Amino acid sequence: MNFIPFLIICPLTFLAGLVDSIAGGGGLISLPAFLLAGLPPHNALATNKLSSSIGTTASTVRYCKHGYFDKRLTVPSILCALIGSTCGAHLVLLTSDTVVKKLMLVVLPVVAVCVLTDKKEATQVAAFSHRKRMLIVCISAFLIGIYDGFYGPGTGTFLLLALTRLAHMDVRTASGNVKLINLSSNVAALFTFLFSGQVLFAPGLAGAAFCLAGHYIGSGMVMKNGTKIVRPIIIIVLILLFIKVISGN
Repeated sequence: MNFIPFLIICPLTFLAGLVDSIAGGGGLISLPAFLLAGLPPHNALATNKLSSSIGTTASTVRYCKHGYFDKRLTVPSILCALIGSTCGAHLVLLTSDTVVKKLMLVVLPVVAVCVLTDKKEATQVAAFSHRKRMLIVCISAFLIGIYDGFYGPGTGTFLLLALTRLAHMDVRTASGNVKLINLSSNVAALFTFLFSGQVLFAPGLAGAAFCLAGHYIGSGMVMKNGTKIVRPIIIIVLILLFIKVISGN
């Protein structure tokens, strides 16, 4: 790594943290940041996990301090997320760089549409039995954990959709459990990538620092219609990534 890639990684991961704190979907910027900086797909995925794990830890601690999560769902959902994410990370390590690049051209725009069109509206809390809710949450944690280990961007949005619309949890409680599940899947994937030697610490830690700064500033901003800023940023970054992937440079 020379100095130039950091000029790409640092501002974009800062924007990723800012976007994530406003409307979610920061992974749609942070992963392309490492790819645009020239990291090979596997290194980019692994290094992005380092920075995202640190950022997710900060927001998870905040939620837990306020008790915004269902304690009964915590342990089983975390275990499912750990198993699923580990499987996903091992699977992507078995996938060639060429295939991963092609998948990005399909998956990234689909995830972007899901994140940008999700209204995150509160749903009516249904009178679910604890056992039924536990089953839905654990299955969601496992399946979305696989996706997070394999790829990642949009995981928080998909988890929130599953917990509110399928498990019928209230948004505030669901958000806390989402943070715990997402952190667990991030850590599982990170350790898998660490043992495989795919993580690049210099860009990863630099990205983490700027991502945290973006989270801090974004969370302190009182913004209405934040998606008006979020959408153009995500679209511009994805266009730049598409140009890079298609050109092969």
